[in-house]
Amino acid sequence: MLGYTIRRVLLAVFVLWGVVTVVFIIVRLVPADPAVLVAGIDATPEQIATIRARMGLDQPIILQYLGYIGGAVRGDFGSSYTYGSAAMGLVLKALPNTALLAFLGCLLAVVVSFPLGLLAALRVNRTTDRVITTASLFTQALPGFWVGVVLMLVFSQMLRLLPSTGLSTPDALVLPVVTVSLPFIAILTRMTRSGLLEVVGEGYITTARAKGLSERVVIFNHAARNALIPVVTLVGLEFGALLGGAVVTETVFSFPGVGRLLVSSILARDYNLVQACVVIIAAAFVIVNLLVDLVYGYLDPRVRLAK
Repeated sequence: MLGYTIRRVLLAVFVLWGVVTVVFIIVRLVPADPAVLVAGIDATPEQIATIRARMGLDQPIILQYLGYIGGAVRGDFGSSYTYGSAAMGLVLKALPNTALLAFLGCLLAVVVSFPLGLLAALRVNRTTDRVITTASLFTQALPGFWVGVVLMLVFSQMLRLLPSTGLSTPDALVLPVVTVSLPFIAILTRMTRSGLLEVVGEGYITTARAKGLSERVVIFNHAARNALIPVVTLVGLEFGALLGGAVVTETVFSFPGVGRLLVSSILARDYNLVQACVVIIAAAFVIVNLLVDLVYGYLDPRVRLAK
């Protein structure tokens, strides 16, 4: 297990280094000069040159890269051109809101999808199974922005039950959480159903039934426990993706999270803030994936023994 853990940690560090490097390259390839944006359209060439030197953009690209990597290791991505404060501080301020949205979205998805998947598996090829499977496929195909807009129109504009934007009250979380959880519910429901159907055909389930155990004990104590291993893995991966920023949902609902901050920084060409947002999003995704891999390797020895 120790060797497997070391390999996964080293791979995670390598992935993070790759993400940080790619972000640096992409920002430098964008056809816009941050110094001009900071100086304004009326600035003289001398003023722009002074700002460019202050930002370190007049240095050779390799020195800029080394300085950028050194700052990233320390968590220092410079100041936001738009807000005038530390870029990482702004991202860390928005991160708890995104974490809350991701946690509640995953929690709602697990609570709803597991009973639905279990019911579909127990009623396989019957009307209940067909309805749940069809509804899952339909829900999974819905675009996130469309779902958000429809929920906003119905529950905020027509019924006036819930706020449509911001995070000033707890009920403002309801619509964003439902929006991010709907496609996740569809995927988890189908995976729970298929996993359970696959497990109930195994020999140890037949043996458990032959021993005279009740169907409830066979399903919940034997089949469901093994069928949920890939489901738990998917929950971890999806939580990492949501923690990385539900960009569309946060933008639609003006939710003060990392995803919305990333979109606003891109529109304002606030490159320091863009870099800080992307690195935090990537780090969150990589760390959650690392934890999932370690848990999966612990539960299934075949995973950590694989080359």
